[in-house]
Amino acid sequence: MSVLTVDNLSKNYKAIKALQGVSFTVPEKTVFGILGPNGSGKTTLLGIVMDVLKASGGSYSWMGEQSSAEQRKKIGTLLETPNFYHYLSAEANLKIAAKIKGRGEEDIDNVLHIVNLYQRKDSKFSTYSLGMKQRLAIAAALLGDPDILVFDEPTNGLDPAGIAEIRELIKELNRKGKTIIMASHILDEVEKVCTHVAIIQKGVLKTVGSVKEVMAHTSGNNDGTVLIEISADNDEALIKILQQMDGVMDIAAVDNHLQVTCNENITAAQVNKFCFDNGIILKKLNEKRKSLETRFLEITGTKSEK
Repeated sequence: MSVLTVDNLSKNYKAIKALQGVSFTVPEKTVFGILGPNGSGKTTLLGIVMDVLKASGGSYSWMGEQSSAEQRKKIGTLLETPNFYHYLSAEANLKIAAKIKGRGEEDIDNVLHIVNLYQRKDSKFSTYSLGMKQRLAIAAALLGDPDILVFDEPTNGLDPAGIAEIRELIKELNRKGKTIIMASHILDEVEKVCTHVAIIQKGVLKTVGSVKEVMAHTSGNNDGTVLIEISADNDEALIKILQQMDGVMDIAAVDNHLQVTCNENITAAQVNKFCFDNGIILKKLNEKRKSLETRFLEITGTKSEK
């Protein structure tokens, strides 16, 4: 089932086309990353689907229904820098957030446990680290136990420890059945957290699908090959065996191993079995897959912003 459907969405600021005919669907219980450099239209897109901005054209729906104020109350959002009262405790700030939402005050203890801040619930917001402040903002988004969460750059400005905290929290929320839609320009984080991704560049949707599909060698402009690093006690005998395997296109000696170029249908497991069946036991076997950064550069033709 689709949680969010975006259909030919566009947004113009006079001559500037912030979004140009963007269409995609977000499957239920996924972590869906909207990836693109700063200024690509990610925040504009989230602003439209959360009804903060008005689209110039196109439409969108949540759970197959037209957006409404009541429906948006069921979606947890973090679209800006956490905005809490610095002189109040975490618990007091969440009580205010619950009153504004009109729901979720009974969830405060639970959400503080979820984001691992319960022991600091009485501490003033001003004493929190950046990572703790971001976790408190996520706690506020969790009030009312929404099934859908929308985050704009949830790790923005955090140090490596803070990024790791938010990354693990997002993964845990998804394991509990939440659908999470997050915009980010940090390629590494999207690859580690997201199950699905849409890549946007200058308001244009370049590609969309599961992370596996987007990174597959058959998508976009690539050569349709897989690289496998391999070695054995007798690499000369190994080369002779590999030359007999269908799908092996090239074999090159690199450092202390062989780099085998295969067509896209060949897996490391198949290579291992073929060698074993022909009397070769491998010492090293490593299938080299493209990173999301590599695919991003292929798709957009630009330098990444990390």
